[in-house]
Amino acid sequence: MAALIPAVALVTVTMLACLVCGASHGTLVGSKTEITDVKRNKEVQDLGYFSVEEHNRRLRQALRGMAEETKFVEVVEAQKQVVAGTKYYLKISATQSGRSVMFDTVVVVQPGLASKDLLSFAPSSQKIA
Repeated sequence: MAALIPAVALVTVTMLACLVCGASHGTLVGSKTEITDVKRNKEVQDLGYFSVEEHNRRLRQALRGMAEETKFVEVVEAQKQVVAGTKYYLKISATQSGRSVMFDTVVVVQPGLASKDLLSFAPSSQKIA
């Protein structure tokens, strides 16, 4: 029983250290964080382009080539969430038939597998000013 006390103390100190370090960072594991300066962030802009291209590919496949093409303009807002990989929440500016439109997309990137997956692509409720 006496040998158990140092082990319990070590576990307790380790857990407290983890909590303090996490609290000092201001974010919880799995919580969304804003990505700043998205217009200059090449990775985020590339993910936005990927989202639009993947959406177009899926639409062409589903409608046998009869889909209206969406053209990527830029990512205007972005957040990320670290889960099993990194989940990106993007607000994308695009055009359809010459009209400006906004889309909300979610993309998961798993660097170890070198994979990207478009989880959702939908018109945004936010209008372009």
